[in-house]
Amino acid sequence: MKIIVPMAGRGSRLRPHTLTIPKPLIPVAGKPMVHRLVEDIAGVLNQDIEEVAFIIHESFGKKVEEELLAIAQKLGAKGTIYYQNEALGTGHAIMCAKDSLSGPAVIAYADTLIRADFDLDQNADSVIWVKQVEEPEAFGVVKLNDANEIVELVEKPATFVSDLAVIGIYYFKDVAVLKNELQLVLDNNIIHGGEYQINDGIKQMMAKGMTFVPGKVDEWMDCGNKNVTVETNSRMLGFLHSDGEHLVDFDVKLENSTIIPPCYIGKNVVLTNATVGPNVSLGDGCHVSNSTIQNSLVQTHSHIKNANLDNAMIGNHASFDGKFTSISIGDYSVLE
Repeated sequence: MKIIVPMAGRGSRLRPHTLTIPKPLIPVAGKPMVHRLVEDIAGVLNQDIEEVAFIIHESFGKKVEEELLAIAQKLGAKGTIYYQNEALGTGHAIMCAKDSLSGPAVIAYADTLIRADFDLDQNADSVIWVKQVEEPEAFGVVKLNDANEIVELVEKPATFVSDLAVIGIYYFKDVAVLKNELQLVLDNNIIHGGEYQINDGIKQMMAKGMTFVPGKVDEWMDCGNKNVTVETNSRMLGFLHSDGEHLVDFDVKLENSTIIPPCYIGKNVVLTNATVGPNVSLGDGCHVSNSTIQNSLVQTHSHIKNANLDNAMIGNHASFDGKFTSISIGDYSVLE
């Protein structure tokens, strides 16, 4: 089994954080979201992972590439890096990894996190993972027949088609079939929204009679912008806390301070006259004093004092002193 992860863009909706770090490497509950995504997919598949291929922008740099390859190595898999240097769509991104597109594979977009527990239907030609949503008109959804097979993909339907939203994770029994169809999309310049889309390859597979079935996830968490990323951090902390995972490092230094779970607290964190939690992630090396923080995500080596933070997102090596509340500041920012 292979896992293919398109993650070429830095992500404009999560600025200023993505000015200095690609969005999929922003930590959620103490671990970069792409790390969580790949590990969670591997857990659901419950199979040996042969290869993890990442499609990135060349500007991400060698340090990022090394971190990604380490994810694959942790799973005992080969890690491969491909480049998509032009934002030409999901279909184009996948084809940038065409040398890895053979055999059974999962394709997963890197700004999505899931919680799922189901058996993969390996008899189907493909599984499209979906989540039941309350407002399907805001999503791309699947249309099912009486045999619970997917017969159509409908983008933001004006009238009700189904309430099963496509979340951006796909299984293909032989991903080479998708590669062949996407090659036709590229060769024939089939463009929607100015980009080459995976859906056009999938639709051609459906037209040839291939069987697609839904795989339902229990939780689908987006990391598209600051507010939903903070919310996803809170939800993930809740899940990990319920799973009994140890989230607070043993060497945290507490001076007249309280931690209200669930919280992730990294290494070498110092809390002085502070109340932290619930639903807070503090990365390694953070110092918090004379402050209250809840429902917030703080990355590494940041210093916060005299603050009352709620729904806040703070980058690495930032310094914050003040009475602002719902803030979003990136790496090396200073507010005093």
